[in-house]
Amino acid sequence: MSSIYGMGNPLMDIILRGTQQDLEAFGVEPGSMNLVSYRQQLNVIERCRGVSRLPGGSCANTARAAAWIAAQRGDAEFSIHYVGAVGEDRFGDEFVRDLNSAGVAAALARKRSATGSSAIVVTPDFERTMFTYLGACRELDQADLNLDAIGGSTIFHVTGYMWDTPNQESAANVAARAARRAGALVSFDVADPFVAERYGARLCDWLPRNCDILFANRAELQSLTGVTQPDAAILEAAAALAPHVVMKIGAGGCLVQSAAGTFRAAGERVEATDTTGAGDSFAGGYLYGHAHGWPLERCARLANRIAAAVVTVEGCRYDGLDSRLIQDFGE
Repeated sequence: MSSIYGMGNPLMDIILRGTQQDLEAFGVEPGSMNLVSYRQQLNVIERCRGVSRLPGGSCANTARAAAWIAAQRGDAEFSIHYVGAVGEDRFGDEFVRDLNSAGVAAALARKRSATGSSAIVVTPDFERTMFTYLGACRELDQADLNLDAIGGSTIFHVTGYMWDTPNQESAANVAARAARRAGALVSFDVADPFVAERYGARLCDWLPRNCDILFANRAELQSLTGVTQPDAAILEAAAALAPHVVMKIGAGGCLVQSAAGTFRAAGERVEATDTTGAGDSFAGGYLYGHAHGWPLERCARLANRIAAAVVTVEGCRYDGLDSRLIQDFGE
């Protein structure tokens, strides 16, 4: 039996349509993740046109992707768990309900603060810029962790967003150590270039001691390694951070480096509607395959397939995807 245990920020995603002029008015870089107050987020929501609302956060998106794949394959032996903190409010109730209905076992601590949310502004070029109010997410701590369950997983997955608060960073450290002591792999997704910029020194110290599988896009690896080109040199430098590095290159697919060598898996050509959660979905597909012991090339193909599919719908949604997308990934 294989399983994945994820730790992340449970955020209710509020998908909005906006323009470059909106982003300029907010004073942010396109494609960035910006931590904001509740009032600042409300200003964004009031200025832009709302489209939909759904449970999100990088790690939750990854968990839902893996759960969706398992469901389509009839994989009853696979399980995926997720820990985070939400408020004792309507959004918190909705988040728990939606995760469980997606096939993710939600172990969410309830806090007094409001459930976190992310206003995601999608511009006409399909880029998404996030305005995130962490709320209750910030209150996750070591006491909320089931270390036996984490250690019993095949892969423990965490993202760089946990480094946004000291107690979350501490909880991630404790969980990663418990996972490795028990023989589980530790997977880490940088998740945002600004995470690499803000916490680069700490991550470069933490990753070599704790990480087995590193997910990052080109900009994130450039920031962490200080190497800007070519990709081969970036990956060579990244080998000092983790023994298994997966560089996400968007529509171009991915580059994978491990003890077995380096290869590129081409992306799939689609008409994009919204890139929200594409990288998260990619990680979900890759980790699903890896947890089952698949060859890395097969993991990468599945990752590219699910990432390409999710950008064709509004928001990071899996329930409307065609199960035939993964029929050629049978045993």
